[in-house]
Amino acid sequence: MKTVLLIMDGLGGLPVKGKTALESAKTPNMDKLVNEGMCGLMSTLGRGIIPGSDTAHLQLFGYDPKIYYHGRGPFEALGAGMKLKHGDIAFRANFGTVKRGIILDRRAGRIQTNVAKQLEKYCSLNIKGVKFIFKSTVEHRGVLIIRGYKGKITQDILDSLTTDPHKTSVKPLLNSSNKLQRLIKEYSLKVSNILSKVPLNKKRKLPANFILLRGAGMHHRVKSLYERFGITSACVAGGALYKGVAKYVGMEVLNVPGATGDKHTDLNAKLKATLDALDVYDFVFLHVKATDSFSHDGDFKGKKWMIERVDKYIVSKLRKKHINIIITGDHSTPCIRKAHSGHPVPILIREINGRKDKIKSFGESHCINGGLGHLNGKDLMNIILNISEKAKKYGS
Repeated sequence: MKTVLLIMDGLGGLPVKGKTALESAKTPNMDKLVNEGMCGLMSTLGRGIIPGSDTAHLQLFGYDPKIYYHGRGPFEALGAGMKLKHGDIAFRANFGTVKRGIILDRRAGRIQTNVAKQLEKYCSLNIKGVKFIFKSTVEHRGVLIIRGYKGKITQDILDSLTTDPHKTSVKPLLNSSNKLQRLIKEYSLKVSNILSKVPLNKKRKLPANFILLRGAGMHHRVKSLYERFGITSACVAGGALYKGVAKYVGMEVLNVPGATGDKHTDLNAKLKATLDALDVYDFVFLHVKATDSFSHDGDFKGKKWMIERVDKYIVSKLRKKHINIIITGDHSTPCIRKAHSGHPVPILIREINGRKDKIKSFGESHCINGGLGHLNGKDLMNIILNISEKAKKYGS
């Protein structure tokens, strides 16, 4: 039996004038699924714990973050299409503007993607036998990989490698307390010197003349979903992080034109890719990012609008297929907080020939009374395997 996991990022919320964005949205197709299945609430990482998107997705796919999470950088690199080797150190990176050693703009004036791509070639260097490999992604964003470093690396060292202070009018964090920090400092200053001399940058009011780093992590190869659970899987997503986590656990990441990872994402294209993938794979992970983006902006109406679009363009077609469907979020992002929170997310499971409860509408205050009860994120993959008829018996 084929299964689709639809994750609307940051789906959970808190009431505004008595209702959350999900409860305020018109979702006739989700409500029909509710009447065909069971609902509940889910704490992705445990009750009251505020999940990151990376750790939350790892947990939902059956990979305990306490064991398998080694920083966000490798996921961003994998999601950007870079090939990682065991032991590579990867970072999230920004083109920034630095003048007289002080950060003026962390995003170099939100440099355009096509301009940033022209600067990419200046940012990969070899220093003392260590390769620094840079790739520009979208606007000011990019990814940096360090390959071939032979020194000792601990989590404390990785945590110390951030050069981005996340604010302006201060110096980049170019520390020198360990060997790897000194190497990164040398790289940062050399690249800055090179970028400052590029003619394209000399024309800009806010030149992209510095690379700010954060999210350091070391890549470790892990057993795939198929190796661990015997389930074939594919990912339909727009955001690099989600594609990176999916690739890390061995999913086939599908290239979907129009899947932009923002409010303009082509939901019809993502639906088609999902339906096509079901002909080949046991399990398809379908991700929608914009619900979270609107939440971080505090845009309640925008979040409600995006939920309604997902219901209209995706759920309306999925529910007519003879497949298992799970709809949930990776974490809550209440619009009134503009940030992730530790509140549980609503979850809906429509299993073909499965059980039903008495819930009639999909929303946080309804799901609290659902037959699934209160799940932990670590339960979800077991549920997926069971309804997909891929679970193995425990015991004799």
